[in-house]
Amino acid sequence: MIRKTLKKTSSHKKLREFIKKYKIPPEYLATNRKMISRGVLIGLFIAFIPMPMQMAAVLLFVPFVRFNVPVALAMCWLSNPITMPPMYYMEYLTGSFLLGMQPEPVEMTLEWFKNNLDNIFIPLYFGTAIYSIFGSLSAYFTVNFLWKKSVEQDRKMHRDDR
Repeated sequence: MIRKTLKKTSSHKKLREFIKKYKIPPEYLATNRKMISRGVLIGLFIAFIPMPMQMAAVLLFVPFVRFNVPVALAMCWLSNPITMPPMYYMEYLTGSFLLGMQPEPVEMTLEWFKNNLDNIFIPLYFGTAIYSIFGSLSAYFTVNFLWKKSVEQDRKMHRDDR
């Protein structure tokens, strides 16, 4: 269903006019399986990284990798002010566990983070690497699988209608 919605949206007249007016390469808005799954991969990879300006980081990939840019930017929004604290705390706990370190009790104050950044930096970013890599790769393969399954179902329904 999402696949069909994306296909309809990408062929909309106003979107085509927008692309032409601003000279946007159309492959950055392509709605095929590869472009969408790559957008999910890159967007989620960046979303798990605790850093400012995540959307700008996604745009840094544009000259090197072809992907659906709006999908990648939307995936970045999964880490928002509401979801960031639990995501990053989970990454910190995971990193501490995998490195065999005792996690420090965390206080949600800027002063605490300023004073303890040296202690939490390595476990946080180790956990971030784990979630960024495995989370984005599993989302990539899931989108690919679901897309292929959706195409197969549509073909089967089309054959059955004949």
